[in-house]
Amino acid sequence: MIKKLIPQKSVRSIYEIDVLALWNSGIRGIITDLDNTLVGAKRPDATPELLDWLKRLKAIGFQVVIVSNNNRVRVSRFSDPLSIPYIFRAKKPGNSAFRRAMEMMSLPPGQTVMIGDQMLTDVLGGNRLGLFTILVSPIELRDEGFFTKVNRRIEKVALSWMKRKGWMEWEDTRQ
Repeated sequence: MIKKLIPQKSVRSIYEIDVLALWNSGIRGIITDLDNTLVGAKRPDATPELLDWLKRLKAIGFQVVIVSNNNRVRVSRFSDPLSIPYIFRAKKPGNSAFRRAMEMMSLPPGQTVMIGDQMLTDVLGGNRLGLFTILVSPIELRDEGFFTKVNRRIEKVALSWMKRKGWMEWEDTRQ
């Protein structure tokens, strides 16, 4: 179970992801978390840099679905102006939202990547279904909800344990 928390890749931000390499490896769909992955948890809209990144994804040919544990109001206010499909109250790391997102894109797990900032929700959920998983450092840690703060503490312990076991095959960017 603990090995399901290990992402295939870890980066400081979405902007460090080599999206052309993903495309060339056969990835065609991106499932991404919203809060602290694309923007800060309290930011209502996309930054200019994020808009450029999303345009680049579209130009390459990627499909994108936002999968968030947050509520409909938060996710729709962010996603609707960008015309990005979304799933709210996803109950990650449960399988159903990930499966729905892949169905929305008509893609199998082998052609889908999950990008997120939490090991216990995004990485675990993606790995359980065989998605390529990318862990990003959270954009900001203040203003996070109670359960996210608990998850962060568990992640810190898990990361320390993985380091001691020599299981971390990816660079730890979360320090």
